[in-house]
Amino acid sequence: MVEPVPESINFPNQEEKVLQFWKDKDCFQECLKQSKNRPRYTFYDGPPFATGLPHYGHILAGTIKDIVTRFAHQSGFHVDRRFGWDCHGLPVEYEIDKTLGIKGPEDVAKMGIAEYNKQCRNIVMRYSNEWEVSVKRMGRWIDFNNDYKTLYPWFMETVVFKQLYDKGLVYRGVKVMPFSTACNTPLSNFESHQNYKISWQSSEGKKYKPLFQYFAKCAEKGAFQVVLDNYVKEEEGTGVVHQAPYFGADDYRVCTDYNIIQKDQAPICPVDASGCFTSEVTDFAGQYVKDADKNIIKWLKEQGRLVNASSFKHSYPFCWRSDTPLIYKAVPSWFVRVENMVDKLLDNNGKCYWVPEFVREKRFGNWLRDARDWAVSRNRYWGTPIPLWVSDDYEEVVCVGSMEELEALTGVKVTDLHRESIDSITIPSRCGKGVLRRVTEVFDCWFESGSMPYAQVHYPFENRKEFEDTFPADFIAEGIDQTRGWFYTLLVLSTALFGKPPFKNVIVNGLVLASDGQKMSKRKKNYPDPSLIVHNYGADALRLYLINSPVVRAENLRFKEEGVRDVLKDVFLPWYNAYRFLVQNVQRLQNEENIQFLYNENTAKQSDNIMDKWIQSFTQSLIQFFKAEMDAYRLYTVVPRLVKFVDMLTNWYVRTTVAV
Repeated sequence: MVEPVPESINFPNQEEKVLQFWKDKDCFQECLKQSKNRPRYTFYDGPPFATGLPHYGHILAGTIKDIVTRFAHQSGFHVDRRFGWDCHGLPVEYEIDKTLGIKGPEDVAKMGIAEYNKQCRNIVMRYSNEWEVSVKRMGRWIDFNNDYKTLYPWFMETVVFKQLYDKGLVYRGVKVMPFSTACNTPLSNFESHQNYKISWQSSEGKKYKPLFQYFAKCAEKGAFQVVLDNYVKEEEGTGVVHQAPYFGADDYRVCTDYNIIQKDQAPICPVDASGCFTSEVTDFAGQYVKDADKNIIKWLKEQGRLVNASSFKHSYPFCWRSDTPLIYKAVPSWFVRVENMVDKLLDNNGKCYWVPEFVREKRFGNWLRDARDWAVSRNRYWGTPIPLWVSDDYEEVVCVGSMEELEALTGVKVTDLHRESIDSITIPSRCGKGVLRRVTEVFDCWFESGSMPYAQVHYPFENRKEFEDTFPADFIAEGIDQTRGWFYTLLVLSTALFGKPPFKNVIVNGLVLASDGQKMSKRKKNYPDPSLIVHNYGADALRLYLINSPVVRAENLRFKEEGVRDVLKDVFLPWYNAYRFLVQNVQRLQNEENIQFLYNENTAKQSDNIMDKWIQSFTQSLIQFFKAEMDAYRLYTVVPRLVKFVDMLTNWYVRTTVAV
C-alpha cells in the first residue's frame, strides 16, 4: 500500500528518521555480514587529527569516500570501511599546552610526562566521541566499532621502523632543518611547506664582515670571507647574503663546499630549543631571535656599523600548528633515507591512477623529484617512542621491533608503549658499555599515519595473508594538501618496504575556503558552523553542494550558504514534488479504478508515449554513463549528469505529462 505523501517536507527531520531506521536495523553491519564472501575492495581511510570537530574539508573528503565505497559495495564487492584516528603529535600537544598554560619543556617536567600524556589521551578520547556523532549525522557508512587509533599499543607496535632500520634506511644526522620554537621540535621539510605567509623582514647591511666578536676565532678556519653561489641573485635584495651555516640549508651547503665547516664537526649553534640566544651571544642572551632583530639593528646603529636598514616583502614559513615563525637550525635528528629512492618513488607514482590526472605529474610528481631525507623524530612527549636503545656514545644501537622482543631483551613485561611506560627500561650492553637507554624522541605523527596500512591490521604479527592479498589499496581520497602529507608518507613507506605503491586509485579534492576566498578561521568566524548548516538544510544538501562543485576537480571552493540552500530549491524540492505527483496518481488509480499498482519494466517499455520513450532512453543512457564514469572515479562528471536528470525529469517529463 502506498503511503500518502505530505505537501511539504522538512529534509533534516526526514534524515533523522532515516538515520534512526539504519540504527534500529543495524543496516551497515548487516551489509558487511551479507557481503563477507564477496571479492575484497580495499579502502584506506586517512586518519584525521583527533582535535576539534569536522570542518567542511573533512565533510567533503568523507562524502567522496562514502560515495565510492557504497558504489563498490553495490558493484559486488565486500568493502571494509574502518575509521581511523591520528591521536599523537603536535596537534594534540598544542591543545593541551594552550589549555594548561604550558610554555616549554620545564613545565612538562614539573607536571611529569605520565600526567601530561594522560591529559593528551583524555582530549583525544573526548574528541573521538564527538567526531563519531558528527560523521554519523552526515549519513556516512563507516565502521566505528572496528576503528583504529594510533595510540593503541598494537598500532604502535608496528615493525615498519624496524624493517627500515634493518634495510639500512635509518640514520642519525645533523642537518639544518625548519624548527618550531613554539613546539620545541624540528619539522620535516614537507611540514615546513604547509604554511607559508607573507612577512616583512629587515636587512642589516650590504657587506659581510665580523660585526660581532662572539665567534671571531672561526676566522682562522675560513669564516668571514666573501664567497659566491648561484642561489644569491643581484636583482633580489642587496645581492649580498651573510652565511650562518647552522641556521640555513643553503648556508650549510655553501660553507661545506668552501670547507669553512666540516660535516662531522660539532655544530656552532647559539640558539636553544625555545629560539633564544644562548650565553655565547652576550649582548642578546636570553632574547627570542625574532624579538632580538630590532635590538641588533639598534646596536649596529649605535656602533656606527649600520649602512642601511630597509624592508622587503617575501614569503616565510610558519609552524603549521602554533602559527608562529619557524627558524632554521642545526638539529640532531633521526632520518629515513628518501633521496636514494626518488626514481623508484616516481616509478611507483606512475602506477597509480590519479583523479584529476594533473596532480600525479605536476603537484605530486614535482614534489617527489625534489624529495629529501625524512626527519622522523620529534622532541616531544605524546607520541610513539622511537624504538632505539643506544649507548652514551651512540656507538651501540639496538632497534626493537615488538613488545615481545623488548621483554626478551629486558625481562620487563610491557603492555603500553608510551614514553612513561618504557623510558626507564634499559637494555644490557653486549659491548661492555653498561646499559643502553632509549633515545628520547618520538615519531613524527606523519610516520604513524603513513604506516596505517600495516599497523591497522597489526601486520605482520596478525592478518598476514589477508593484508598481503589486499595490498595495495584499491582506493583512497583526501585533499590536495596531502600531496605533501599523507599521500607522500604512504608512498615513501610502501616503496621502502615493498617496492610498490600503497594504492591503485586516488581522488584528490581541492580546498574549501571562506566565501571571501580566505582560509576558514575559527578566530575570524568567517564561515557558518557546519552543524548549523546540517540543522537548517540537511546533510544531503550539504553533501550535494560540495561534490557538485569545482572542489571535486582539485580546485578550490568558496563556500556559500546560499549554495546549499539552492540545492534544496533547485534539486531536492522538485525531486520530492515529482515523487509526490507519482504517489498521488498511484492512489488515484487505486481509489478510482480499484487497480493495485505494480511497476513492470516491460509494460513501461511498451508505452507509445513519446515522452515515456524519451525519459526511459535518458535513464538508460544515464545508467551506462554513471557506471562507466564511476568506474573511472570521475565524480565531477557523474554528479552534474545526475542533477541534470532531476531537472529533465521534473521540469520536462512531469510537466509535459501533466499537460497531456
